[in-house]
Amino acid sequence: MSAGVKQRRAGVLLHPTSLPSGRVDDDARHWLDLLATAGMSVWQMLPLGVPLAGVSPYQCVSAFAINPRLFPEDLPVVAITDRALVAWRVRQWQWIDNYALFMVLKQQHGGSPWTDWPVPLRQRDPVALQAFVQQHQIEMDAHIRQQYQLFLHWQALRSYAAKQGVALFGDMPIFVAHDSADVWANPECFLLDEAGQPTLVTGVPPDYFSETGQRWGNPQYDWEHMRQSDFSWWRERLRYHFEFFDLVRIDHFRGLVASWMIPVSSPTAVDGYWQDVPGDALLQCIRQDMGAMPLVAEDLGVITPEVEALRLQFELPGMSVLQFAFDVFTDNPHKPQNVTADRVYYTGTHDNDTTRGWFASLDAEQQAAVAAILKVADVEQVNAAMIRTVLDSHANLAVIPLQDLLGLGSEARMNTPGTTDGNWLWQFRWRDIPTDLAFNLRKQLQQTRRLKT
Repeated sequence: MSAGVKQRRAGVLLHPTSLPSGRVDDDARHWLDLLATAGMSVWQMLPLGVPLAGVSPYQCVSAFAINPRLFPEDLPVVAITDRALVAWRVRQWQWIDNYALFMVLKQQHGGSPWTDWPVPLRQRDPVALQAFVQQHQIEMDAHIRQQYQLFLHWQALRSYAAKQGVALFGDMPIFVAHDSADVWANPECFLLDEAGQPTLVTGVPPDYFSETGQRWGNPQYDWEHMRQSDFSWWRERLRYHFEFFDLVRIDHFRGLVASWMIPVSSPTAVDGYWQDVPGDALLQCIRQDMGAMPLVAEDLGVITPEVEALRLQFELPGMSVLQFAFDVFTDNPHKPQNVTADRVYYTGTHDNDTTRGWFASLDAEQQAAVAAILKVADVEQVNAAMIRTVLDSHANLAVIPLQDLLGLGSEARMNTPGTTDGNWLWQFRWRDIPTDLAFNLRKQLQQTRRLKT
């Protein structure tokens, strides 16, 4: 089983933007203090990248760079010639200079997509790029310095978390945005035409929930090129993630077995087709690099035997969500009796409504059925019973969103998939935290043998 999920533990899902300040500052340390006092040993969050537009952390301008808006504005300034910064820059050679160049180019072109830039810059003509760098070195250095400052600030937080006995659990989207430094700088890694536009894009096929499927629109990887290059881009990406986190979730893990290929001309996902992906070869390379792999496979949705086989081959824990458990199918992997040690069990994820909001959305008959299954007589006890069920499960890692620990309704929902308004904005206030929350949680964790030692 994946490193970091071998013992019974419990954690809380809370993105840094949901802290009262919305930043990784003193609030983050106060939050870690609270987790430690409660006996929690895992802090799970969403991706930390720079959003391409809006605030969604799942569409970013770089698969590596960290969002400066998550951090205090008064971080110590480091000279670009500082020896430690220079050494860090050398270690990050695969992305940092391309990221800085991309950001300045984007700014100079009014924020337009890189496919709209002049051809020499769009196609990375060496002479054109060198001329641009000479003119804009100061702005580029500012981006490089900033990323290094963020890196140092996070390392201090990670050290503090380690002293408190709290592991940091990150999240990595499997695909990257088309208008990103990664695609612009590494076009050979993606399926693009001569103009740099995707020829095939990502999504999922039609299912019970959507008769046209989902068309996400990210460019598809050129997996043959990835294989020939020993997956160097992927390996560097994961290496850098593990400089920030102790445990990382791979979003849409089934995409490492096969990807739904949608022709770019198709307005929906209906006309796509499955294409095999060499995920086993990729994970072999990662295991060679890292030894133990502290990864979690996001395997929600319709999962094939091949996906399950890949997860088991590399001993990666999967995910189960209690909100999905209340149907008539006895083999439902989200039902408590079917949850095994190699799962991370949630009441709900960032894409679910809060547990209280979810329960309120059910009709009276469904609510009665849920209450009966949870063995509670009063519907007001359902939220607490859901938390207790997850903590009492066989899953080695149980994760509860803070919204559920506070018993909040739909007004505190983090994200509603398929919508663009009102997402990623929820924040708590310190006065929202009951004074006895840590004490009560610690007692529950002790009873369910999840107390941090």
